Amino acid sequence: MNKTRLSLLYLGSYLCIIGFGLLFAPNRTLEILQSNSDYGDVFPRIAGMLMSGLGITVFGIIRARVTELYPATLFIRLYFITCIVVFYSMTRDPLFLVMCGIVGLGFVLTLSSYLLDRKSPG
Repeated sequence: MNKTRLSLLYLGSYLCIIGFGLLFAPNRTLEILQSNSDYGDVFPRIAGMLMSGLGITVFGIIRARVTELYPATLFIRLYFITCIVVFYSMTRDPLFLVMCGIVGLGFVLTLSSYLLDRKSPG
């Protein structure tokens, strides 16, 4: 599961980077993510807290080599992508297209790595 483990570094990284960005500099982070809406000051910080917490958890999974949880990261991201698409359809905020791209890329990386790791012996 080495390839899958490496692909999860992308997941943990974007969760922590965007999460800490939303927590400490919400307006600038939303601007970088192409948002055209106002989400106030507190809600993006709450989202940042949750995202960075998830990122730290993913790094814990990587560090502990808990391979049984690797598939769960795929299912969670499918759930996230579904929610993000619905949020985009509700708001038409480009933020959600950017997020869908970021999460989708990580999903593809982890899925392909997971399938390759399962095929390889050992």
